[in-house]
Amino acid sequence: MTSSPDTLRIVVPDDAPAAVAGSVQEEKLRALGGLEMHDSLAGEPALLLERIRDADVAICIRNSSQFSDEVLSQCTRLKHIAVFGIGVDMVDLEACKRLGITVTNIPGYSAPAVAECALTLALSVSRRVRQNDLLIREGDWARAPVGQLHGKTLGIIGVGPIGKRMAELGQAVGMNVIGWTFHPDEAWGKRTGVTFGSMEDVLSTADVVSIHVRLSDMSRGLLDAAKLSLMKPTSILVNTARGAIVDEEALVQALQSGRIAGAGLDVFTTEPLPAGHAFTKMDNVALSPHVAASTPETDYAGLEMVVDNIRSWVNGAPINVIV
Repeated sequence: MTSSPDTLRIVVPDDAPAAVAGSVQEEKLRALGGLEMHDSLAGEPALLLERIRDADVAICIRNSSQFSDEVLSQCTRLKHIAVFGIGVDMVDLEACKRLGITVTNIPGYSAPAVAECALTLALSVSRRVRQNDLLIREGDWARAPVGQLHGKTLGIIGVGPIGKRMAELGQAVGMNVIGWTFHPDEAWGKRTGVTFGSMEDVLSTADVVSIHVRLSDMSRGLLDAAKLSLMKPTSILVNTARGAIVDEEALVQALQSGRIAGAGLDVFTTEPLPAGHAFTKMDNVALSPHVAASTPETDYAGLEMVVDNIRSWVNGAPINVIV
């Protein structure tokens, strides 16, 4: 832990692995006030409370830190939670409204990296990369045909900054793109040739379904058993958003029964993925440890936005405000 005294107290309760420490933005944060950093996770409520109890600003780096009503109610000085990410599902927003705590995020910062990961997962499943790699390592040689994405249909659930970048990548490999989102940008769709439809249309038509909505009360469990049953038996589901958006048990059953052909997953309901989980035993699933946005470029861009969010809030003109 490092600290320096000043009027404004900024606390990073969960800089593990290090994102702020040693970064260019560390010094920029120190210029805004006293900065205190903890180099371990704060997954337990009591530990998080201990670390942020006297903070004016808390920077949430890791999803394991849960800013619950119970914790927030005891942080009488806390006035700003700056989330290093797009999703804010780790923060009790209703409690923040009641307590007068501003919550900011960093929309769009990771769009290129997350979209690349989503396309990689789709290609990995379609091209049977994992299976063929293992065959070669075992001295065998693959004979089973692999799939291609060119000429197929990409369905995007959630067409915000990441979904839009995913659409560009899908079109770049020759895919037709359709989308469903809470707030469709019809003008963008007309410019790019992406059509919007109902979720049912997207799920039943797409060869690859890629999820890019933020986890909220509206999106939790969005893809349940009924929705998954609409997908084609040859289709692939890709999730780089949040595990809880998909009914995980229903997805396991769909994959095991051959109801859908495969899945590429960077996020899970429980993280890390428990040992022996059904996903780890399926050869039609490509797994990634929630690293879609973890590139040096996105870390730099994201921390710059966090600094800008805090600076703007200090100056009385907050930006990227969730509540």
